Amino acid sequence: MNTILGNEIIKTSFKWRSYISFMAIAVVVPLVEIALKLQGEGMQRNVTRGLAQDFFLLGNITNGYFVSQMIMNALWIHVPFLVTLGAGDQLAGEATGGTFRLLLTRPASRSRILLAKYTTTLLYALALIAFMALLTVGLGVILFGTGDLLVPGRNLVVLPEHEALWRIAVAFALATWGMWTVASLAFLFSSLVENGIGPLVGTMAVIIVFYIVSNVPADLFTSVKPYLFTSYLNLWQKMFEDPVPWGDVLHSVFVLGAFSIGFYAVTWYIFLRKDILS
Repeated sequence: MNTILGNEIIKTSFKWRSYISFMAIAVVVPLVEIALKLQGEGMQRNVTRGLAQDFFLLGNITNGYFVSQMIMNALWIHVPFLVTLGAGDQLAGEATGGTFRLLLTRPASRSRILLAKYTTTLLYALALIAFMALLTVGLGVILFGTGDLLVPGRNLVVLPEHEALWRIAVAFALATWGMWTVASLAFLFSSLVENGIGPLVGTMAVIIVFYIVSNVPADLFTSVKPYLFTSYLNLWQKMFEDPVPWGDVLHSVFVLGAFSIGFYAVTWYIFLRKDILS
């Protein structure tokens, strides 16, 4: 299993397409943070507008932790697209390249090969989110320094500096858990088609439709919302509430985990019965 997994990781590492998502993050995050830095005091005035009348604000409010949380909110709707770019190519890429038969000539069973590819998919998503976390927080702290974390919203939350970093770290970990569910869905679509575009389009179509259903204020859609995995992808945002609703977090973790297992189980069923023609 270790040899098969190592081979799959190497194959993924040598595909130029695997680096598109990393390059996108490497370009967008610094551009956003540098633009905010150049804005200077104007950003803090925009953030604290409406608060100065009711609160006496001291210290570095627009620090690296605040910028990191703001970027997470701004970019997270796009991250599933970046995850799907790599996840959707795991099986479909073999079909496109005509290497499925060669792959299955190995003495390993289809189940072991599929598990190695799925594990590679999860590791890809983990590496992508870890890269985003390190770049976002690291560059944010360098450019803006540290301080208490101000979380704007309906209920203003101010988290002390000693809590900010670990909350952000756990938020990225929970975000990774959610992206594993997205990657599992893309992996499922990858087993159904023979090109890398299909999983990307299929996964994003499902996510967009589910998001639309979740936000339409109709009684029918409201009753369906708890059964959509997209309803739980924002579990990372709960880390910025005070106190943290750990019960809701664990419930979301369980539901997303069940969806991931379900998506993989369907993929396994399809792959074991798939007639490989090329």
